[in-house]
Amino acid sequence: MKTGFVYHELYMWHNTGNYAGVMPYGNPVQPGEHAEGPETKRRFRNLLEVSGLLEQLHPIKARHATEAEILRFHTREHLERVKTLSAGEGGDAGAFSPMGKGSYEIATLSAGGVISAVDAVLNGEVNNAYALVRPPGHHALADMSMGFCMFGNAVIAGLHALEIHKLKRIAYVDWDVHHGNGTQSAFYRDPRALTISIHQENCFPMDSGPISETGEGEGEGYNLNIPLPAGSGFEAYKAAFDRVVVPALRAYRPELIIVPCGFDAGAQDPLGRMMMHSEGYRYLTEQMMLAARDLCEGRLVMTHEGGYNASTVPFFGLAVMEQLSGIKTGVEDPFLEMFQALGGQKLLPHQEEVVQQAELIVEQMYQRTGY
Repeated sequence: MKTGFVYHELYMWHNTGNYAGVMPYGNPVQPGEHAEGPETKRRFRNLLEVSGLLEQLHPIKARHATEAEILRFHTREHLERVKTLSAGEGGDAGAFSPMGKGSYEIATLSAGGVISAVDAVLNGEVNNAYALVRPPGHHALADMSMGFCMFGNAVIAGLHALEIHKLKRIAYVDWDVHHGNGTQSAFYRDPRALTISIHQENCFPMDSGPISETGEGEGEGYNLNIPLPAGSGFEAYKAAFDRVVVPALRAYRPELIIVPCGFDAGAQDPLGRMMMHSEGYRYLTEQMMLAARDLCEGRLVMTHEGGYNASTVPFFGLAVMEQLSGIKTGVEDPFLEMFQALGGQKLLPHQEEVVQQAELIVEQMYQRTGY
């Protein structure tokens, strides 16, 4: 098993400014660092190094996405807005999307890093890949940045797979705690992509990602939202993956699976209210690998999104990377026992109801595809 890894120091130099969490300077609260800072990502990468796993991964060199590649999804006006802010003193590129001087170039390197990961997997250089990129991407819309995301990294890379590699069907499985609204918007009327988002109900964006949003036109039935109630733990995620996500992938039969991988559904994350733990993320990764093995020759790409607890995210990430690579480092997660013991880890009736509703949509997908 050869697992690719994308990382660049410049990702850590994307400047989100002087904030208190997500509140900008000037509010009556002491400012500090923005929630989407470099620390969680840097600690993730550093734990890979000190555990000995990093040296056993296949390095994939990031490149800048070209304007043409970005414009497959985004409008020219949005691209120019980000470029202008970057050339000046920065500013807000959209809803909750602060950026500093030079962030345009870093954002193109972030999108290009995910493209590089897709190329490496589809060209057979690696079996699977993880792109530890920043800024994230799954909230970005065609005409604006949103939720800390400048450009739609996963969307841009997916369109590259469709247009350049000539794939016919790709699938997204977004397990960030927030709804993958940007990815949904890109393919809402496009049957070439199955977009699945499992997220905390009505967390961010507000009023986004209900189970009723299933696509439109030719894309009808190819968008699947699983809005789990706040407080859902591993058993709720396991039920959703076993009974909804994996069956949906088997019904659709993609040629590539892309996972927008956020760790903010982990217990104690400041921007989510879920209770996942490292073994939970290991299990979700295993299920994606098994589905990819059976459906698309193992072709699986993960791209980093959210996750804001600098102490816990590295252990969630290590569990994912160990599973992707098949290499156990022997490093133990010191938070695991505590998180597994949290009340509410079992599947509860109000969570079961959401899973059952999503199952009905997958049954309709099977009837439509005939698989």
